[in-house]
Amino acid sequence: MIRSFLTVSTGTLASRLLGFARDSLIAALLGTGAVADAFLAAFQLVNVVRRLLSEGALNAALIPAWLRVRDRDGEEAAAAFAGRVLGTVSAGLIAISIVIALSMPLIVTIIAPGFLGSETLDLAVRNARLMLPYLAFAGPVTVLMGLLNAQGRFALTAFSPLLFNIALIAAIAALLLWHADAIFAAWILAATVGIAGLLQLLMLLSQRSARLATPLRADFDTEMRGFFAKAIPGMIASSGPQWLIVAGAIIASGTPSAVSWLYFANRLIELPLGIVGVAMGTVLMPELTRAVVSGDRDAVAHAESRALELATGLALPATLGLIVLAEPIVRLLFEHGAFGAEDSAATARALMWLALGLPAHVLIKALSPAFYARSDTMAPLLATAKGFVVAIALAVLLGHFFGASGIAASIAAGAWSSAISLLRKGSSEFGFSVDAAARKRLPRIVLAALAMGGLLWLTAGLMPSEAHGLIRFIALGLQITAGIAVYGLLLQILRVGSWREAAGALKRPARPDPGA
Repeated sequence: MIRSFLTVSTGTLASRLLGFARDSLIAALLGTGAVADAFLAAFQLVNVVRRLLSEGALNAALIPAWLRVRDRDGEEAAAAFAGRVLGTVSAGLIAISIVIALSMPLIVTIIAPGFLGSETLDLAVRNARLMLPYLAFAGPVTVLMGLLNAQGRFALTAFSPLLFNIALIAAIAALLLWHADAIFAAWILAATVGIAGLLQLLMLLSQRSARLATPLRADFDTEMRGFFAKAIPGMIASSGPQWLIVAGAIIASGTPSAVSWLYFANRLIELPLGIVGVAMGTVLMPELTRAVVSGDRDAVAHAESRALELATGLALPATLGLIVLAEPIVRLLFEHGAFGAEDSAATARALMWLALGLPAHVLIKALSPAFYARSDTMAPLLATAKGFVVAIALAVLLGHFFGASGIAASIAAGAWSSAISLLRKGSSEFGFSVDAAARKRLPRIVLAALAMGGLLWLTAGLMPSEAHGLIRFIALGLQITAGIAVYGLLLQILRVGSWREAAGALKRPARPDPGA
């Protein structure tokens, strides 16, 4: 499982880093103003769809159902079931895309009411409609990725999302060299979003993954309705971090610049969350499902214990690093042009509070597969809804007194509310299994992370704030590298793990799937 986790994490890291590069180039191409606002509002719809479908959400229902059909009725029946899911998802998303295209003015007005009565609304509607083909491609891409993950084939699904950002970066580079008009450039870029989705689908089909889903047909019978009744709650629940940010933005929209500060701070949270959380859900889901279906309690305990260790071992140092180094990171990445020192300070404060919720987000990613493997998608959904309500209620109060920082703290509290709710529900219904090795390693992991955080705190003030950007970049890189090295060394000293074991995990082939 560790090898698969590292494969998915590497692909996710590459995708998120390309996302940072993409956003920087979009700013260079469109700048600020009505055209940029219109494009980014439309692009936000695409991002929501990507998170809703791609980050383990639909797969949470697909993988357990597909494995059960395969184990009970054989490969041919599993392929037929997958073909019905693929056909139904494709047909449904085409119909939904048409409805959204017709009602796009209303949708854009809801998500950006400030555009009403201006030319920006028309620009946003046109951009969003040009991006809509991506929605039709994202569904079948997600189904095919889920089928490959269920067979333990993670490399292709981990790296195929890079095509989305690569296509956009290539288009932006061409438009920058061409010195294209901003409105025309935004339209070309919006159309490229749909093309990027098509490229990702073609890449998966080129590997003959479609043979896993044959014959292809749309069907809305009782079985498919039951499947989607389980899938849709899981899709909503798996997008919990995005719903919490939406909750914060609803309240923050009444405070000047607060939405921007929260947006930039959350971009930094998404990097470790994507690497750890998405990979956790993608790899743990089929591993845990196989163990639950087979009734192997030892395998269940092993999967849950290793997931908890990985969640703690990767999320905790990331949290401490973001809290201690919040201001230098924000200044280095964002303090350019109109983004001034006051914006950096406010964003850094919001980042520190948001980072407190990162372990909760990752814990949810580690706990949710235990419910999905048992075909329970309602418990994660209810936990997500509870966290949303908590975030809204606290944001109204804390946002009034502390502004964006209070809203960020409310978002973190909402994440912990969801995590605690899931933990209590799972403990009461089936009990989470933590083996003896995990009970021994977890306190040592926490100790190593705290020591690393202390080292970063001691060295955080060594670099003068007025230093040149390149010097600050080098100094920050050295701090982060030293922190990682110290953390790894402490893990080895405390006998949590060694570099040799990590290398061995990478070299060992993944355990074969007996039904593949």
